[in-house]
Amino acid sequence: MRAAVLHETGQDKLEVLDDVEAVGFGPGKVRIRIRATGLCHSDISAMNGVLPQPAPFVPGHEGAGEIIDVGDGVGGLKQGDRVLLCWLPACGVCPSCKRGQTELCLAGFLNAGTPNFRRPGGDVFGFAGTGTFAEEVVVDAACAVPIPDDVPFDIAALIGCGVTTGLGAAINTADVEAGSSVAVIGCGGVGISAIQGARLKGAAQIVAVDPVATRREAALRFGATEAVSPDELGDAKQRITAGEGFDYVFEVVGKSATARTAYETTRRGGTLCIVGAGAMDDFLQLNMFELFFDEKRILPSMYGGGDVLTSYERAIALWRAGRIDLEGLITHRVPLAEINDALAQMRTGEALRTCIEI
Repeated sequence: MRAAVLHETGQDKLEVLDDVEAVGFGPGKVRIRIRATGLCHSDISAMNGVLPQPAPFVPGHEGAGEIIDVGDGVGGLKQGDRVLLCWLPACGVCPSCKRGQTELCLAGFLNAGTPNFRRPGGDVFGFAGTGTFAEEVVVDAACAVPIPDDVPFDIAALIGCGVTTGLGAAINTADVEAGSSVAVIGCGGVGISAIQGARLKGAAQIVAVDPVATRREAALRFGATEAVSPDELGDAKQRITAGEGFDYVFEVVGKSATARTAYETTRRGGTLCIVGAGAMDDFLQLNMFELFFDEKRILPSMYGGGDVLTSYERAIALWRAGRIDLEGLITHRVPLAEINDALAQMRTGEALRTCIEI
């Protein structure tokens, strides 16, 4: 089958090959024919080494498609079912799951070190234990979440991570209060979803912050009350909050520099929500006095900070009701063969979310 492979960490281009085989099928597994996958900045971060991922590997963790085979012992799924891929499924029995924090379950990470694919030259891994830039993938049955017939594959793929992460950060983790002021730093697909979540929660002011003009323009269409460049954030803080700072600030970049800016932009007693996935050697510096004196809440948000299955259902319900715009997130639909062009657009900040049709 065809798949896009990164041979070595640090390379900036993928090679689309036709000699890749999905492996590991057996009891408790399903084989999925991928129909669409979202291009997320996390894929780029894995490619350049910001996020840990063994190579060679097939990127992609936002995917949707049809089940083509079901292993022994799998219940509730059958051949032909339309599903989205959950890259971090909950086991249901670990301490995090028993506490209701299923987004912190580590069971899914156990598969990240097992190759998902094979080529004549050897094993190939799948990013985050999946690898959706491929025509087929074999995953644990818990990773395959059925979707209704009226949900297109490209929309389902985005719900599988970016939409769930951004909406959940505003709705679950930060629990934005109606009438509050919000700033969102980083307005790609996840940041736009956080903006939509803040709007749903009734935020009065939502300031989108991004260096790319096209993203700022897009943010206004998705619910931001205004959009500024990073250099203009200080003026917006002074004008909107009289210098006090925003009630909620979402950092959706994954860098210590922007996290520090987000902290300084949050009012005393306000909430800083860290949504971006950053590098293990990038450290955020805070002094002990400001931590004590400012009493700002610092809330990391992993995969939307809530039960992902519930979050999927909520996103679908909101989309059906016209309360959130998911079609508008997809600025480009391209075939797998053009994936490097899509990656280039993502790196330059031109795309909100690219859907790869496989």
